[in-house]
Amino acid sequence: MTDTSEKLMKASTSPEKDQFAFLSAVGGCLAMAAVMGIGRFVYTPVLPFMLQDGTLNEVNAGFVASSNYLGYLLGALMAARAPLPGGPYRIFMVALITSTVVTFLMAFSLGVYWFVVIRFLAGLASAYAFVLVANIVMQRLAEKHSLHLFPIHFTGVGIGIAGSSLMIEWLGASLETSSQLWIASGVLSLVLSLCIPFLLPPRKEMPPQASMQSAQTKTKTKPLNLSAWRLIFAYGCFGFGYVITATFLGALASLTPELAPMKSLGWLLVGLAVIPSVFFWEKLGVRIGYGRAIAVACMLEAVGVALSVLMPTIAGLSAAAILLGGTFVGITSIGLVEARRIASSNPRQIVGLMTAAFGLGQMFGPSFAGYLYELNGDFMLASLVAAGVLILAALLTIKRFTPA
Repeated sequence: MTDTSEKLMKASTSPEKDQFAFLSAVGGCLAMAAVMGIGRFVYTPVLPFMLQDGTLNEVNAGFVASSNYLGYLLGALMAARAPLPGGPYRIFMVALITSTVVTFLMAFSLGVYWFVVIRFLAGLASAYAFVLVANIVMQRLAEKHSLHLFPIHFTGVGIGIAGSSLMIEWLGASLETSSQLWIASGVLSLVLSLCIPFLLPPRKEMPPQASMQSAQTKTKTKPLNLSAWRLIFAYGCFGFGYVITATFLGALASLTPELAPMKSLGWLLVGLAVIPSVFFWEKLGVRIGYGRAIAVACMLEAVGVALSVLMPTIAGLSAAAILLGGTFVGITSIGLVEARRIASSNPRQIVGLMTAAFGLGQMFGPSFAGYLYELNGDFMLASLVAAGVLILAALLTIKRFTPA
């Protein structure tokens, strides 16, 4: 074969590889928008309407949120360790469908325990989908030497948050109940979910030779080292630190009449800040190291969490929302890339354990905040404790992580 023909062949195949990688990243983006931006986080902008129409109160809202995070914790542990009958892709699709169905089911106001069960199932589904689709997309991008596209995958969280916030802001003025907002959210999740199989299609099973190689690789799996466990613990601190503001941002705005415009606008700012942030933190991570980038992001997020209660103005809540959105998905994204680097022999295990630690922190955060709200009538102490835990996460990640 001549040099000219080799060049032509490379030119003809390279665009196909680039297109496959890009579509995989976009498919992951839409999946994250559906299961995280809507399935997980649409509760935040809908919550003020649920409080307003008496569907929930602040204390019950914390327990309902915590049930979601308990489901997320269990789902992450199961996705990391349990067998996956039918393969990761099939389980991911089941989780995606489940997330959409339970979003619709939130429209039925059958009491607090109903919401606890439904949000638990939503957390379970979102954790499975998060762990599995992150690994599916990361693997496909790695095969095409296109891991630089991985941040596109995580922009889906911001797109889902911003899109659902705009929808709720638009519909909230005309719809009479929070149930109608849940139905609208379910429709949006369904539309996104229907697009995913076309962008991120299933693939044929590995040939026997590839399966043998995979089995050989599995036997060489190394145990997690201290660096990995330090990252996992820091991830748990991060989960607790961000979640109180992420859950009660709209409720914080509802406490003061002057802040009423921030009920939906605040969460919209979070979503808009997410989209460029994943690219920024990826570039900073490459430049100064992912651990140090996580530490910087946690410190900035701590400032935002503190501002949400220390500066109860539109400017203060806007700054808090931008700092929250500008950091929390970036931390998640670069944290997973760093996890893959330090535990490359078993990325599914460390991603699952990190997601579980994250879920454990999230599970306690809203209940803790709801309990302190019942005692003190505000979110001041809970938010300041959360800011302190974020500073601890920064201290845990500032030292370089070493691979196993």
